[in-house]
Amino acid sequence: MSILTGKTQLLGIIGDPVEHSLSPVMQNAAIQHLGVDYIYIPFPVKPENLAIALDGFANIGVMGFNATIPHKQAIIPLLSEITTTAQLVGAVNTVWRTETGWKGTNTDVMGFLAPLKPLKRPWNTLKPIILGNGGAARAVVVGLAELGCPEIAVLGRDQGKLEEFKQSWHNSDLKASVTVHSWDELSGLVSESQLIVNSTPIGMFPHTDNSPVDSHIWGKCPENAIAYDLIYNPSPTQFLKDAQQQGLKIVDGLDMLVYQGAAALEIWVEKSAPGEVMSQALKQYLFT
Repeated sequence: MSILTGKTQLLGIIGDPVEHSLSPVMQNAAIQHLGVDYIYIPFPVKPENLAIALDGFANIGVMGFNATIPHKQAIIPLLSEITTTAQLVGAVNTVWRTETGWKGTNTDVMGFLAPLKPLKRPWNTLKPIILGNGGAARAVVVGLAELGCPEIAVLGRDQGKLEEFKQSWHNSDLKASVTVHSWDELSGLVSESQLIVNSTPIGMFPHTDNSPVDSHIWGKCPENAIAYDLIYNPSPTQFLKDAQQQGLKIVDGLDMLVYQGAAALEIWVEKSAPGEVMSQALKQYLFT
């Protein structure tokens, strides 16, 4: 690590719990690589202490921080400004100081898009499917709309939550239509979809043999379809292994994790973030 001095600037992440966060691993690796005088620290913050924590951060000169569960929505009323992206997602994960107070955005959208943009697919003709309708799915919807996908199908198991998810996009500036479907409709939808995104936690370590879909589903997909799992541990998940066996292009969640963090770091230090350095630091930490 670089030598800490009285001039070292503070960055960090707030959450409850926050001990599991991988952000300090990749952010401090990037900070050291860039040679900038910052350090990134995990801050455990209880929900009832969120406002006090922000006041404290302002008073001790914290330059910026990430927010994770359970603060991504609760922090919004405490900020002086949020970006259009954060408004659409309905959640903030990155905050920085401005002359008028704390400003927030959601870099999960940028992280999600990072591995897709180089693929050069005809996004305006794709019919993507999102498995799950939680907070992660919202960032995926916004990202796919930004890519130019005109219609996005979202699958869930709770009809009430699905309808609530669909209604939440009404009167928004989202440039896409969101349709919702029960889980048993997946088999009939995949034949026309070239992108299937898993936003559920099914298959996450330690439940590595689980998948949100049956393996036979992949045989019904177009041959150039993409399977994208937001999970990064294990890598690949069973979901992606099954898709790869059918010859599909696969994308795991490690790139999303890295590039949402890289986008945040670029806001804070105003330098291009070393994505490969961050990725290697995570792989070494997770898999060796």
